[in-house]
Amino acid sequence: MNFRRITKKQMEQVHPAIPGAYDQLAAGRISRREFMRFATLLGMSAGMASIAAACAAPTGTDVSTPAATSAAVGETAPTTAPAAGPRRGGRITKAMKLQLLDHPARLAWLEGANVVRQFGEYLTETGSDNITRPYLLERWEASEDVKTWDLYLKQGVTFNNGDALTADDVMFTFGEWLNPDVGSSMLSLMSYLGGLQNVEKVDDHHIRLHLDAGNIGVPENLFHYPAIILHRSFGGDIVREPLGTGAFLLQEYAEGERAVLRRRPDYWRMGADGLSLPYLDEIVYVSLEKDASVAAMQSGQVDSMYDPRPSDWQALKDVAGLATRSVSTAQSLILRMRVDVDPWNDNRVRSALRMAQDREQILQLSYFGEGELSIDAHVAPIHPEFCEMPIPAYDPDGALALMEEYAAEKGLELPVKVVLSTKNDQNEPEIAQALKELALPAGFDIELDITDPDGYWSRWTEVPLGITAWTHRPLGTMTLSLAYVESAIGEWNETRWVDEEFETVLREAEATLDVEARRALMCTLQDIMQKRGPIGNSYWKNVWNITHERFEGIMAHPTAYDFFYEIYDNTL
Repeated sequence: MNFRRITKKQMEQVHPAIPGAYDQLAAGRISRREFMRFATLLGMSAGMASIAAACAAPTGTDVSTPAATSAAVGETAPTTAPAAGPRRGGRITKAMKLQLLDHPARLAWLEGANVVRQFGEYLTETGSDNITRPYLLERWEASEDVKTWDLYLKQGVTFNNGDALTADDVMFTFGEWLNPDVGSSMLSLMSYLGGLQNVEKVDDHHIRLHLDAGNIGVPENLFHYPAIILHRSFGGDIVREPLGTGAFLLQEYAEGERAVLRRRPDYWRMGADGLSLPYLDEIVYVSLEKDASVAAMQSGQVDSMYDPRPSDWQALKDVAGLATRSVSTAQSLILRMRVDVDPWNDNRVRSALRMAQDREQILQLSYFGEGELSIDAHVAPIHPEFCEMPIPAYDPDGALALMEEYAAEKGLELPVKVVLSTKNDQNEPEIAQALKELALPAGFDIELDITDPDGYWSRWTEVPLGITAWTHRPLGTMTLSLAYVESAIGEWNETRWVDEEFETVLREAEATLDVEARRALMCTLQDIMQKRGPIGNSYWKNVWNITHERFEGIMAHPTAYDFFYEIYDNTL
């Protein structure tokens, strides 16, 4: 058998910073996963990075990797079908709320993204392994200072109207993201671009980004769920103009009712059987609330449901014929405080409420212990740059002392009355009720304002105190840029919190290639958030994918994304 090694010279040809990370891996200073993420972000294929990681294994371990597993730089990871081969045809039916859908760049909820991603696609893709790979891109290249990024499009990709994907479509899409009138969260996420003038069309399949400030997260940001690549003629309503490069065609979208997508016969990617993907003929989404979704799963009316709650998992995990898959994530239900209104504009009050969290109890009561305890910073252990810190203890006495000081200064009586707003479709009500009871001895009288999802999402950035569901993102710096910087006020900075030191360190972290150095900066960022930030967070969620066992190729994704191109019904 032939085996292959990757030399440092080959690594350097991809990016000069990769050999240094290889040395850190060989010395045991970073993990294999951290090396893989670092190398792939800088343009090395996942296959090539895997071989390099194996070569850096400690002495005495098997460092050989078959050459057949290697892949060219920028190559999308191949898929392998079971020996029997995939079956074609059939339908999958999934229960999932269907809300207003118009401009993909404005997407602010994952359910809509799950529909659009079946007929529209992204330049990159972050898989269930939290590694980002090229998708509509053939490859990318980053300059040594990560301020210049060259994006090379795959050739032969077509939209479902027959038009070839070119740099003009990508330029148009960037224009939509960076247009303040569109209202896309991509504008703040990619604030390092500085404007459309820094996006250059080199030729029909080559785009160059000239960043105002270096940022290692560009490939990850290109898979942010509003980052669907649009046709250059797009007019603003994706339901009326469902043009995309994806494997399905949108046949019907009725808000609050159902969505139907059917197989596109001329999709550009091939399956394991040598024929055009997808394997399924049809996807049907049925708009159901969670309780109704569980009942439909139990009765066999639907094959899967979106983002099961812990109570749903308990009800379905032992049902015959259903397969349950779980994955650790950076998904969370963030206790967030608007720092521009009383009493949350006083850090003593914010600190007191954070201290009123009994994290272990909240995790057990609201999520059956199926998660990982958190500090009060929006960075999770799954993130490569996470800085490990002690989990804060429940401290009602310390919290009460802060509240007594605050109340005496303001001439108030304790407990201070506050309203906690949230929605009811996940496990927010259980968290809210637990916090209400835990915070009473800390000097808070919490009134609960719990509505259906539409009732909360219509005002989520406006309520003074809320619990907001935030999805997984593969880099710790991503959510910080989306939600805790000045440029995100009016978009996703729901707390209005701005901290000059925090933003300065964050921008430095975004431009820092060395994983260890970036982790040191993250220690500072996490410390700032814990001492004077605008949020509390008791735990990070495990999430489940629960789907009928007859479907092969299903994966649990940390962002609860639906990847349906390569699944098939093994009973056909």
